[in-house]
Amino acid sequence: MLYLNHAATSHPKPESVYQAVDTCLRGKCNGNGRSNADLDADRLVYQTRERIATLLNIPQSARIVLTSSGTESLNVALFGLLSPGDHVITTSMEHNAVTRSLHYLRTSRAVTVTKIPCSPEGELDPQDIRRVIQSKTKLIVITHASNVTGTILPIQEVGQIAKEHSILFLVDAAQTVGHLRIDVKNTGIDLLAFPGHKGLFGPPGTGGLYIAEGINFRPLKYGGTGSHSDLDTIPESLPDKYEAGTPNLPGIAGLKAGVEFILQTGLELIRRHELHLTELFLEKVVELDEIQIYGSQEPFHRVATVSLNITGCDPLEVAQALQEVYGIICRPGLHCAPDAHKTIGTFPQGTLRFSFGYSNTAEEVDALVTALSQIIEVMKPAKILSFAS
Repeated sequence: MLYLNHAATSHPKPESVYQAVDTCLRGKCNGNGRSNADLDADRLVYQTRERIATLLNIPQSARIVLTSSGTESLNVALFGLLSPGDHVITTSMEHNAVTRSLHYLRTSRAVTVTKIPCSPEGELDPQDIRRVIQSKTKLIVITHASNVTGTILPIQEVGQIAKEHSILFLVDAAQTVGHLRIDVKNTGIDLLAFPGHKGLFGPPGTGGLYIAEGINFRPLKYGGTGSHSDLDTIPESLPDKYEAGTPNLPGIAGLKAGVEFILQTGLELIRRHELHLTELFLEKVVELDEIQIYGSQEPFHRVATVSLNITGCDPLEVAQALQEVYGIICRPGLHCAPDAHKTIGTFPQGTLRFSFGYSNTAEEVDALVTALSQIIEVMKPAKILSFAS
């Protein structure tokens, strides 16, 4: 199998991740991390925060709330922060984790939403955000990179605009954490939502939310935290305030191992490798007739994600042929980001998305290009069903 769907989840994980989960499940971290007796569990959770803090240049690891996913992290921030009458600015390239949450808040909580249209390449002009700021603008929320086109958005510039106007800045780093250097301290990011199972190489069911000092809002969940159990209210201290319930210790163990793999390997090396694969693919696939590529044509301006379509072909059928005939796993469709597809002109059919990871090789890129070229020949005019059979 040739796995090219890292934008959905990384695979395979480093061997250390599998071992960490197994060790935790077999009893290394007994308990639930909620008492002084659970020293291994307490140490594991603390060390995981510390590793993430090192990766993201977060001064206080207690400001990192561990969640079940990037989606939960975004929900914690959006539903905790926004109240009736608040105004929020976002973009047309967002994942449904943002788009659907804001739709609910707009229709049910009277939150006002302004959605900035991006270019057909998925690029954002930061000045478009400046132009729509209102007196009631409380939050700017944007993705760091599109999960459809891979286009990297200018978070540094947007963060500066937010700071100038004393507006909170929330970044969805689902496609960039573990792939690009993110420095929350020097980028003006107030809140950073991220999954654990993609670029951080952790297991599914893991994620995190960084909350800058001085920011306080309603929790999404209420329940046991292991501290101040005598109170009727949730503790105000972080991270307990936003971590009610038993922590996912096996997942956290795997997440810690994944982040340690990145720190040991070097984020720059990972980025160079993924950038090389992206450049190689774009150079070769652009020579194929009938293929349209979406997003920036400059590899440095994107993460290792490329969406394309073959003229006259359904992305789903092409993906089926790639899997059944060549053993290549990719993702067709709308990728949970319909607004992004409307922006680049691929709604409702979507695109065929290839996302490379650190485990992929240049030889695998060659194999993909060969498969696409053969599919194009067979599908003239449209013979995909006979080809796949």
